[in-house]
Amino acid sequence: MKHLNQTVLLIIIGFSLVCANCGKTSSDAISTELLPLEGNPLVCIKVVLNNGSADDPAGKEGLSALTFRMLSDGGSEQFTYKEISEKFYPMAAFVDMQIDKEMTVFSGTIHKDNLEEYYSLFKDMLLKPGFREEDFIRIKTNHLNFLQKTLVNNMDEQFGKEILNLMMYEEHPYGHTELGTVKSVKGLTLDDVKNHYENHFVQGNVTIGIAGGYPSEFPKKIVSDFSSLPQGSTPELTLPEQQPPDGLQFVIADKSTPATAISMGFPIPITKAHPDYFALWIAGSHFGEHRQHLSHLFQKIREERGQNYGDYAYIEHFIEGRGKFPETNYCRQQQYFSIWIRPLSNSNRHFVLRQAIRELKKLVQEGIPPERFELTKKYLVNYTKLYTQTLSERLGWHMDSTYYGYKSFLEEAHKQIPKVKIEEVNSAIKKYLNFKNLYIAVVTQDAESFKENLIANTPSPITYSNPNMPEDILTEDLIIQEFPLVVNPENVITAKASRFFQEPEIPEEKK
Repeated sequence: MKHLNQTVLLIIIGFSLVCANCGKTSSDAISTELLPLEGNPLVCIKVVLNNGSADDPAGKEGLSALTFRMLSDGGSEQFTYKEISEKFYPMAAFVDMQIDKEMTVFSGTIHKDNLEEYYSLFKDMLLKPGFREEDFIRIKTNHLNFLQKTLVNNMDEQFGKEILNLMMYEEHPYGHTELGTVKSVKGLTLDDVKNHYENHFVQGNVTIGIAGGYPSEFPKKIVSDFSSLPQGSTPELTLPEQQPPDGLQFVIADKSTPATAISMGFPIPITKAHPDYFALWIAGSHFGEHRQHLSHLFQKIREERGQNYGDYAYIEHFIEGRGKFPETNYCRQQQYFSIWIRPLSNSNRHFVLRQAIRELKKLVQEGIPPERFELTKKYLVNYTKLYTQTLSERLGWHMDSTYYGYKSFLEEAHKQIPKVKIEEVNSAIKKYLNFKNLYIAVVTQDAESFKENLIANTPSPITYSNPNMPEDILTEDLIIQEFPLVVNPENVITAKASRFFQEPEIPEEKK
């Protein structure tokens, strides 16, 4: 249910957020969301398109990313990309583009003194793109290099997360990377890009957000300019039902690497719009808050045992923002629970996998500890107050609030989280989380030997460089190394890392 507001004008006075209407009311008009902050010297502009990689035609995966990157990283009809970059430089300006499954965002923040000059370039990049052959070749080559080289060779953590996505969303519009596959991108043409732009960059797909100390007449001007786009909208995306895993299902990417990256998870049927979200959020924050050393997985795997950089859990798709906070404008109709085990020594991969699943089992069976319950609630209320430190973040959270049907999601969180009872959290844990059915993506060396050990349920004693580990840790280790994982041979796929992302499917190298 893409319900980015399509007609309503949102006017927010000062620091308050007032939503005049939350819900999709039209399919062919530009929507605006305004956050005027008198006295603020900056202006943030966001043009949100409620289209993303899930709208890629079959066989043309990556078309949305290539098309919209041609707007942000290509020239306009009047200026080449190099000329625009030279004009942006003295203004300390740029146009950012981010694309996810259902949403693409073009954004920029500029000092109000430079707003007129900046906006004249910004609007022409989006409304009058040059679509030059040289830009097309350059951007297409960059996408292919990322898929063939950078992602597989240099980004094991992201590599594992992308494999997990393939597993969770097989034969689903979400089921490919935003950039597509090597095969599909190679087949894309400049005409494909032009046609995709014409079909999707239309008024009914566009929401314009403006925040900061902009002139009072600026919103009217930007709406007038973007009204030159064709009217109409593309059909609302209808998604198939999410498919849960059956048992422990593994895909292991085999590559020469000294460290193993593990990502595991499963689809869940709730988003921020669901009444159970706040209860499950408390559980997820306790279990694995991103980059917080007091989160449970971080304590057990890194702090107590020094295994890796970090170990986290999320109750929805997570894109890391400024160090710790989640990025905005990655809204989705469907979400998933995941655990990230950042790369650790290959020798301890089996042990840490066991440990993470064992901790998930304890969470499901025992719930959140009472002493952690109140602590986590207090933490979340205060931590989320830091989410809006920049103008872009404030505008982004406001636009996300509209998507999920809130006047202000963060204000609602500050009201609702203190009211949540521990029984509600434990009920949500049992309702939405499980430890027996997991998609598990692993990037590691000697994949076949790891597969054999998984299937045989071979004990996996851990090794430490520190000879003086506490006795209670060593005693618990004896339990973890024998923790049973039921892994059926037919549920384990191994494939050379170089074979991934060539096509939409997981490489078929079953043994």
